[in-house]
Parts: sequence; structure tokens; C-alpha cells
Amino acid sequence: MIPRRVGVALLVLCLGLATGCSDDGSNSEDSMNRIAEEYVKLVLAVGQHDPHYVDAYYGPQAWADAAEKQGAALGEIRAAAEALVEQLVATDSVERAEFERLRHRYLRTQLGSLLARLRMLGGERLSFDDEARALYDAVPPRWPESHFREIIDELDPLLPGQGSLIERFDAFRSEFVIPPERLETVFDAAVDACRERTAEFVELPEGESFTVEYVTDQPWSGYNWYQGGFKSLIQVNTDLPIYIDRAVDLACHEGYPGHHAYNVLLEKHLVRDRGWVEFQVYPLFSPQSLIAEGTANYGIQVAFPGDTRIEFEREALFPLAGLDPEKADLYYRVLAKTEQLDYARNEAAREYLEGRIDAAAAAEWLTQYRLDPPERAQKSVSFIDRYRAYVINYNLGQDLVKSYVEGRGGTPDQPERRWEIFAELLASPRLPSSLD
Repeated sequence: MIPRRVGVALLVLCLGLATGCSDDGSNSEDSMNRIAEEYVKLVLAVGQHDPHYVDAYYGPQAWADAAEKQGAALGEIRAAAEALVEQLVATDSVERAEFERLRHRYLRTQLGSLLARLRMLGGERLSFDDEARALYDAVPPRWPESHFREIIDELDPLLPGQGSLIERFDAFRSEFVIPPERLETVFDAAVDACRERTAEFVELPEGESFTVEYVTDQPWSGYNWYQGGFKSLIQVNTDLPIYIDRAVDLACHEGYPGHHAYNVLLEKHLVRDRGWVEFQVYPLFSPQSLIAEGTANYGIQVAFPGDTRIEFEREALFPLAGLDPEKADLYYRVLAKTEQLDYARNEAAREYLEGRIDAAAAAEWLTQYRLDPPERAQKSVSFIDRYRAYVINYNLGQDLVKSYVEGRGGTPDQPERRWEIFAELLASPRLPSSLD
């Protein structure tokens, strides 16, 4: 554990920030930069207590080494974070340009989320909605069971064959599995198409790239590990069959214009161009994740608007995978309907995490109302066990980003305007409560 004198020194530094600015806001940028540096160090300190908290870090190695060596206690981290929040609250009234206003709000919101995570690490249990609000700056809608049942009823006649709906759905989808020996070829083609479409509208930093690894024994289907220096490592989990639609989904979501593009644009425009060190660290359980996951999901339809995705997959990916392209239209009609079941996972997570159902019942709900085969449903429950309310970031995040972009004229019939607003969002410090 950190010696008491070191913890107090950290706290005193933060308290010094709370009184170190003049009333007229002079030295405001210097003060924000100092707060940003302390914020980064506090995120790294929390990471010593929560191995999943720091998703990416590419700042000074000395800061990471110091966090590991000091091992600050939760109470010391909390006191320092509260002092930084007080400093930010005290300067709320300082006049700032819009981007600096967003930065101020970003740091205050991220620190509030950090404090909530500390409470959870200390044993506090929050309701699903309270956890979502505290960690991700947003509250998901509630959907009754009848909502999902209606969608299931509409899906039923689309699926051929005999047996239960999940049996027929599983049998139908089995015709669209990418053979393992063709996976890399198909995925590479999807990545190339996603990058080409993104680069047409978004100026990506020179030298950006990522590598892909195929892994097993993970609760997620894909993951982007940002390395800094405009580089990422993308891992694709091959535990379960990978369907043809997942090639574009993963290539866009993890790569272009999703997580990889998001991170390289933040590094280029905020870290390198503006010197905002707070973006050198990415705390996973924070409002930033709703923007990251929301833009990554919405980015799929930005890159492939309308029927262009079906056309691309029918002409390029289906043949590469050795699948029948004549079945593409029906496949995507079925998927369009199943996408309306996305919020079923939120409801399963809410009931499970609040103790009203057990893991087996949560898996059964996902099988019944999300049409996950039993093995995939169990994998999804494993994801909920680890990441809890994080599940809202995919569906609610996508809906909030869609509303933000299209509400500013970035509608499907205005693709250039949509890309413009979307790219601005990727390179900005906006968070859920600032998507207004």
C-alpha cells in the first residue's frame, strides 16, 4: 500500500488546484492541464484495484509505474478525485470557448463516474439504472416483455422449417457461418472496404494501422486494444461460429470508422494538437464508453448506408466465404427484425444484476427474446457478469449518437453531411449529457 505521506501529498496537490486559480479565470488553461494530469494519474490508480478499468493508456510510462508502486488506497483516490471535482465546480462560471467548455464538462463527468466506480469497488450496490447513470451518464429505457414478444411474432413467419422459433432461427443462421479456414480472408476484405469508405470522408493520421489476432476463451466477440501512436490490436474471438454479417460488423465496429478511428482521431486532434493529456487514458467504465460504443455501432450504417451493405456482402463477402449470395436478401430481412431485439439484453441484465433472476434464467431470457442459442446466451451472461451495465453502451449509445448526428442534418439522404458531423463527434470530448 502507498505510504500515508504520499497519499496526503497527492490530496494536497489536488486541494491546491482548488484554490490556485484567480477569480477572473486567468491561468485557466494551465489549471485545466494540471487537473487533466491528475485525472490521468487517478484513473491509473483505480486500475490497480480493478484490472478491467484502464482499457488503454499511452501516456508517460513513469505515471503508470508510479501508480503501480504507490498502490493508493480507495479512500485516498476518492479524496483526491473529490478535490478535483470541487476545483471544476468552482470554475463552472468561467467563460470558455465551446471546445474548452466541453473539455471542462468532460473532466467533471469522467471524475464523477470514477467516484461511482470507487463506491462500487468499496462494496456499494447500485440498481441497474443508477449504475448506468453514475458510470455512463445515461439511463436506458425500459421495455416490457410484451414488446419483445410482438417482434418475435413478426419474425416467426420469416423463418422456414419446423420446430421452435429458436431451433429454426439457429438452423437458418447456420447456413451463413464463415468457414474457419476462410475467416481471415473474409475479415481482411471487410476491413479494406470499411477503411476505404471511411478514408473517403475522414482524414486519418498518416501511419495509422492495426493488427488482427484470432483468440478464444473470452466473453466478447471482438475487442480493440488501442496502443497509442495511431496503432491498435484488434482481437476476434472464435469460440463460437462467426456469421457472415459479423465480418462487416466487427471490421467497422473495431476498426473503421469505429474504435480504431475514434482513438486515432482523439490522439491526433486532442492529445497531439491540443496537448490534452486526459485522452491518453481510457477508463472503460466511464461515459466515454457510451460514445465509443455508440459511434462504433452507428458507424456501420454510416459506412454502409441503405442497401450498399447487402450489395457489398452479396458481391464480395459471400463468395469469399463460399456462401450462396442468392440468400443474402432473406438473411438481412431476418436480421433487420432481430436487431429490434437488442434491448432484450438490457432487460436480462437489469433483472439478473438486481437479483430477481439467476444466471440460468437470464440465459433463458436471452434465448427466448434475443434468439441467442444456449451456448451464446451463456457467453452473453458471462459478459454481463464482468461488465454489468456496460451493455447499455451498445444499443442506447447507438440510438443517442444516431439522434445527435441525424438531428443536425446528417440524415441518410445527406451522406456527406452525416460523415462531417460523425467525424467531428469522433474527434471531440463530447459525452452523453452533451449530446444535445
